[in-house]
Amino acid sequence: MKKILALAMAMTMGLGLVACGGGDSSADAAADTPAQDTVEAGDAAADAEAPEETPSAGAESYTVGICQLVQHEALDAATQGFKDALTEELGDAVVFDEQNAQNDSNTCSTIINGFVSSDVDLILANATPALQAAQAGTNEIPILGTSVTEYGVALGIEGFDGTVGGNISGTSDLAPLTEQAAMLQELFPDAENVGLIYCTAEANSQYQVDEVQKALEGMGYTCKQYGFSDSNDLSSVATTAVSENEVLYVPTDNTAASNAELLNNIAQPAKVPIIAGEEGICAGCGVATLSISYYDLGVGTGRMAAKILTGESDISTMPIEYAPQFTKKYNAELCDALGITVPDDYVAIGE
Repeated sequence: MKKILALAMAMTMGLGLVACGGGDSSADAAADTPAQDTVEAGDAAADAEAPEETPSAGAESYTVGICQLVQHEALDAATQGFKDALTEELGDAVVFDEQNAQNDSNTCSTIINGFVSSDVDLILANATPALQAAQAGTNEIPILGTSVTEYGVALGIEGFDGTVGGNISGTSDLAPLTEQAAMLQELFPDAENVGLIYCTAEANSQYQVDEVQKALEGMGYTCKQYGFSDSNDLSSVATTAVSENEVLYVPTDNTAASNAELLNNIAQPAKVPIIAGEEGICAGCGVATLSISYYDLGVGTGRMAAKILTGESDISTMPIEYAPQFTKKYNAELCDALGITVPDDYVAIGE
C-alpha cells in the first residue's frame, strides 16, 4: 500500500471516529494451514465462479500480480488453486491482477515491469520463464514461483540447497523422473529406442530429459533427444522422432503442452505411444503419466502467499515446497486406440 494512500485513509477514519464515536477493530490472523493440504473440489468450483470482490474501505488490502506464461490445463489449474487458497485465507482483502504472456518470455518481462511500477504486494510467477522475468524485474517485491521444476536450474543457482533466499520462494512440479522412466519400462519392456522431445528454450525441460535419459539408458534403452526451438518447428521435429523410435517421452514442457494435439496427430497414426511428464500433456497426446495435481500445487503456493502477506513468514527463509503425492494415470481412449493395457494401479484421467 502506498504510504500517502494509507495516511489519507487513516485521516478519514479518524474524522469518522470523532463524529460517530466508533471503536477499534482488527482483522483475524490468517490460519496456519499446512501447505500440502488440499481444497475440496466442490469448494474450488464455487470459488472459481464467484466474482472477485473489492476490499471494503478502511480494511487492509493486498494486490497480487499473477504472470502466467501460457494458457494450458496444468498452468491454469495452478493459478486457480493459488487464487482459491489465497481467497480462502484472506477473503476480499486480496485483489488479483492476472495476466497471460501467451508463451512469450519478453511479454513476461513486460508484465512483471508493470507489476513493479504498480507496486503490487506480491507476484506469482507461473512457469519458469515467468519466474526468470520476475527475478530480473525486482529484488524487493516478494515473488512466489509455481509450476517450476528445478529452481537451481531455473535461477542459475549452483549447489542449490532448497531455499532460494532473498525475495523468492515457491513450489515445484518436479515428479520423480526415475519413476517416470520406470513407468515407460513397465509398459514397454520390449522397446529398444526412445525419443525424448522437448523445447530447447525451457531450461527445466532440458534438465528433465537429461535425467530421464540417464535412467532409461541404465535400463538398456537407446535414447535420442529431439529439441525444438518453438511451436513452428515442433511438427518437423516430432515427425522425425516418430519415424526413428518405438516410444516417445515428453517432459513437463509448456510449449509441448500447448501443442499436445499436434503431437497426437503425428504420433497416434504412426502408433507410437508417448509417456508424458504431466497429466495435461497426457490427456492431449500421451498414454500414461506419473503426475501431480497442479491445482493442489497452486493451493500450496496460495497458502505460502497468505503467510508472507500477513507477516507470518519471511520469504527469504521459506524453502521450496514440493507436491505431496504422485499418481499413475492413463489416457483410456488413446490406450484403447493403440491396444495398450495398463496395470490395475493406474487411474484413468478424468475419473
